[in-house]
Amino acid sequence: MAELRVILVRPRIAGNVGATARVMRNFGVADLVLVAPEVDPLDPAARQLSTHGEGILHAARVVAELGDAVGDCVRVAATSARVEGRIREQSQGLPDAVLPLLVADQAHGPVALVFGPEREGLTTAEVARCHHLIHVPTDAGYPALNLAQSVAICLYEHRMATLRAGGPSPEAPAPLALQERAYDALRDALERVGFLYDERADAVWHALRQMIGRAGPTETELKILLGLARQLRWYADRNATGS
Repeated sequence: MAELRVILVRPRIAGNVGATARVMRNFGVADLVLVAPEVDPLDPAARQLSTHGEGILHAARVVAELGDAVGDCVRVAATSARVEGRIREQSQGLPDAVLPLLVADQAHGPVALVFGPEREGLTTAEVARCHHLIHVPTDAGYPALNLAQSVAICLYEHRMATLRAGGPSPEAPAPLALQERAYDALRDALERVGFLYDERADAVWHALRQMIGRAGPTETELKILLGLARQLRWYADRNATGS
């Protein structure tokens, strides 16, 4: 599945860029593009607020204009507190209505969420280049959200739409290298405690391996298996010495 892209247009506050990287890290999104930024994404204020999202800041791409950021995308949604005007009225929708459309199209290519600069937001011309306009239904007395808060709301809805569509789980399956390490450790431990011991050992182990593999174990789950293997080996060694 193609990656969701977060695009910040002309961001002016380094802390907001850093906080955006943090919330992207929270929701497993890594593709950040800055359009004509007025701040350095590696500014100390950005790094300070990124909290485990520094890798996203380092990998962020900087482009000159919005077209450079969305040219390869199959669906793009802008965000704005302003919904008046013919163009904005025709394309606007709530986050929980628009984000499932992006999720559905991710199988065909990149999709993007576009956020405007802190003070004035996206221009109508920029909104017109996007397929949808997301409007968060805030109180009319003060509708303008902080930039990173807007990103958090949209990424939450994207994650929920992904889960409802049967997409990736919150933690992806672990790499095969880690799976092989866990399999080797577990087989050794099962042999030591006598579970795998005769001519049927290979067949039984194959069945166990297939059962674990079909579950698509995550890195966290494989660490549990590695812990189980260590404890089994400890038990086997303890009994072998009669202690």
